[in-house]
Amino acid sequence: MIALLLAAGISLLFTLLLTPLFARLFKRIGWGQYINADGPRTHEVKRGTPTMGGIVFIAGACIGYFVGYWIAGDHPTMSGALVLYLMCGLALIGFVDDFMKTHRRRSLGLGPWQKVVGQVVVAGGFAALALNFPDEHDRTPASFHISAIRDISWLDLATWGLVVGGILFAIWVTFMVVAASNGVNLTDGLDGLAAGSSIFAFIAYIVIGFWQFNQWCDSPRIGHVVMEACYDVRDPLDLAVIAAAITGSLIGFLWWNTSPAQIFMGDTGSLGLGGAMAALAILSRTELLLVLVGGLFVIEVGSVALQRTYFKLTKGRRIFRASPLHHHFEMLGWGEVTVVVRFWIISALFVGAAVGLFYLEWISGNP
Repeated sequence: MIALLLAAGISLLFTLLLTPLFARLFKRIGWGQYINADGPRTHEVKRGTPTMGGIVFIAGACIGYFVGYWIAGDHPTMSGALVLYLMCGLALIGFVDDFMKTHRRRSLGLGPWQKVVGQVVVAGGFAALALNFPDEHDRTPASFHISAIRDISWLDLATWGLVVGGILFAIWVTFMVVAASNGVNLTDGLDGLAAGSSIFAFIAYIVIGFWQFNQWCDSPRIGHVVMEACYDVRDPLDLAVIAAAITGSLIGFLWWNTSPAQIFMGDTGSLGLGGAMAALAILSRTELLLVLVGGLFVIEVGSVALQRTYFKLTKGRRIFRASPLHHHFEMLGWGEVTVVVRFWIISALFVGAAVGLFYLEWISGNP
């Protein structure tokens, strides 16, 4: 518990105090934002704003996580390391994309398929590592089961054999990682939108991880709980600690990222955040629940998919004035801050529903 509070506090102070320094540094070396010509005209004022701010809050989360454990006299686990691996690995892909944009001085970086290939490679490495490194109870960070609020017994990929099951697990993990990272990436189009919405999602994983730890099957405090209702998750408290570190880091960053933003997270930040969300869902055995935790990101991705599909089928007609969905409301005349705050509310409602469903499932198994 002490490590959780320290991780959140240290990461928050890091980004709150140092983000302006990084913003000035990025501006000096020419890491400024370039605006897509197809976007709203009101975004032209954002041209040149320092980008790649994901470097700041990802560094803050890592420092808060490790320093928090060091001060608390405890140590990280393999589960926390895997979350950091996926977050930093996808952030590296985003960094390459952002760097190419700033170097070429236009809004085109890596091609879509180049990004996907990078995401597949990083996700494949995560899948391989997550099924190894068993603890003293022979429990690996991830399992072959597809999970909803806990592992679903009849969705065991190992039924097909370890080799085929491993391949199927890698495909499933890759799908989750690509979907989550691109969901956050598409949402990152207005000042503070992706950062604020992500804060709600990571708060959900603090609650889930801490609750799983309190009702952990290996906990000596589990005596009063029906054993069928306890959580067979490896390192649940550590998952809560890394989620807290990311949350604290994002809150400090959001102070400077709200409208008018003094720094943008760039693909460095958005891809990294999506990767961390996917990792937390996989390792906490709440994979399908991520659809609700990241409900806003699902809507944003869905709006793009619908727009493109309808555009092709009707040979040029559109459902929305622009996509992702937040740009549609801008085109309708909503102010940027209005869109962002209302989308934050939607994100919070989705997260509240997800946490409520998580708790209701526990109650139903532990009357």
